[in-house]
Amino acid sequence: MEDIMSICRAHTSLTAMQQELLKRTLVVFPFLADLAHARVRMYLLRRDKKSFVVAAEAWPHTVYLTPEPPCIGAVVPAMEEPLLCRVLQTGRFSQGKREQNYGSMIDMMAQPLFDGAAPIGIVTFETTHENRSIEGYSRLLDAARMLLKNARKHLEPAMYQPLSSSDGIVITDQFNRITFATTAATRVFRVLGVSNLVGGHLFDRKITQHIRKETQVTARPWEREIEIGTLVLLDRNIPIMEGGRLLCRIVIISDLTELREKDREIKVQSAVIQEIHHRVKNNLQTIASLLRLQARRSKSPDVKDALKESVNRILSIAVVHEFLSEQGHATINVKEIAEQIFSLVAMSMVGRDFDLQTKCEGATLILPSSYASSLGLVLNELVLNATEHGFDGRHKGTMQLVTAEDAQGYTLVFTDDGCGLPEDFDPVHARSLGVSIMRTLVEGDLGGAIAYDAPPDGGTRVTITFPRKS
Repeated sequence: MEDIMSICRAHTSLTAMQQELLKRTLVVFPFLADLAHARVRMYLLRRDKKSFVVAAEAWPHTVYLTPEPPCIGAVVPAMEEPLLCRVLQTGRFSQGKREQNYGSMIDMMAQPLFDGAAPIGIVTFETTHENRSIEGYSRLLDAARMLLKNARKHLEPAMYQPLSSSDGIVITDQFNRITFATTAATRVFRVLGVSNLVGGHLFDRKITQHIRKETQVTARPWEREIEIGTLVLLDRNIPIMEGGRLLCRIVIISDLTELREKDREIKVQSAVIQEIHHRVKNNLQTIASLLRLQARRSKSPDVKDALKESVNRILSIAVVHEFLSEQGHATINVKEIAEQIFSLVAMSMVGRDFDLQTKCEGATLILPSSYASSLGLVLNELVLNATEHGFDGRHKGTMQLVTAEDAQGYTLVFTDDGCGLPEDFDPVHARSLGVSIMRTLVEGDLGGAIAYDAPPDGGTRVTITFPRKS
C-alpha cells in the first residue's frame, strides 16, 4: 500500500512542506474515525484538476460500517464527487450524501484542509444516517473537526490511540461545561456517584475528586490511571487549543478493571510457574546426587557408566528448568541452553587434563518453552556421544553447534572433530541408547528429522531439522 508522501509526489503538485503538513494529520486519523463514528478519508486534487486521489483512510472501531476494499491510491473523477468540488471551491465545511453502492446512500461530511488561504486537501467523514441520529452527534463531529485543524501541530501519537466501543467519551465547551457524554461514560461516572454529566462542569468536585489539580489545568493532553475502590480507570484528557484559548476538551474514560485483574492473575501464575521450575530443578539435582552416590559404591564399571550417563541426562533437564525459573519467560534461547549443557558435561564427563573446546554460532533461536526439555535432552545426548566415543583415547577435542532459521522451521547442526562414525553405522537399527533417545525426541516430540554424516575435515556431523509449532 502506498504512503501519503509517495501519493502526493505521484499525483499532485503540493510542496514538500504541504506534504509534511498532510502527513501530520494522519496521527489522529484512527482516533477521528472512532470519535466521529465514521470512515475517514483524505482526498487530494490531482494535477489534471479533473480527478481526486484517495491519500489516506481509517475505519472506526466504535460502530459497524459495511466493509469495503481499501482504496488508498484510488483515483476518482471529479464529476462523480460534487460535494468535494463544492468544498474545494468554497473552502467551507459541507454535508451531503453519496452513493455507496447500487443505490445505497451514505451520509458524507467534508472538511477542507488549508495551507494559508488555499485548500490543499479534503477530509471526509462517511457514516450511516442511524449513526448520525444519536443524540448529540453534532458535538462529536464538531470535536473531530476541531481536532483535525489542531493536527497541524506536532502531536504525540500515544494520546490519539484508537478507541473501542466500550470507551466512554465526554465533550466539553470552551468553559469546560460538559455538552456530550456517551452511555459508556455516563455508566462509569454513575458508579462514581455522578448521576448527571451533561450540563455539569468537568472539574466539578464530584467528578475530579480522584484527579490531581495540577493534572487538570494543563493545556497539553494527558492521561492518568485512577484506582477508585475496585475500579481501575484510564482518564485521557485532550484539550484542543487555538491561540492559547480552549476550544473544547475531549475526555476518554476507559475501564481497565478487568484488564488489570487479568494482569495480576498472570503475574501470580508466572511467579507460581517460576517456583515450580525452581523446585523441579532442585529435585532433579537431588536425584542426580543420589545416583552419583550409588555409582561410587558400585563395583561394576558398566553400572558406573550407566549411572553416570543417567546423571547427565537428569542434569540436562535440570538445566532447562533452572533456565526457565531464572528467566521467568515462556520462551527459551537455544544457544544459552546449549552453552550450559556444554559446560555441565565438560565438568562431569571428561578428565581434568582433557582440553575441550566448545562453540555456539549462528542465528539466535528464541523458541517456546515447550521445546525446552526435548532440545535439552537431544543436546545432552550429542555431547555425551562425542565425549564417550568421538574423543576416546584423545587429549583434546572441539564441539560446535550452529543454529539456523528459515520459513519452514529450525536447523541445528552439531559437529565434533573426533574419530567419526563407524563404517557400519545405521541410525535406524543402532542399539545405542543415546541414538535411540535422540531419534524418539526429534521425530516424536519435535516432529522433525535427524541425519548423520562426516564433514570433509573428519569427525561427525549431526543435522537436526524441525518445523515451527502451530
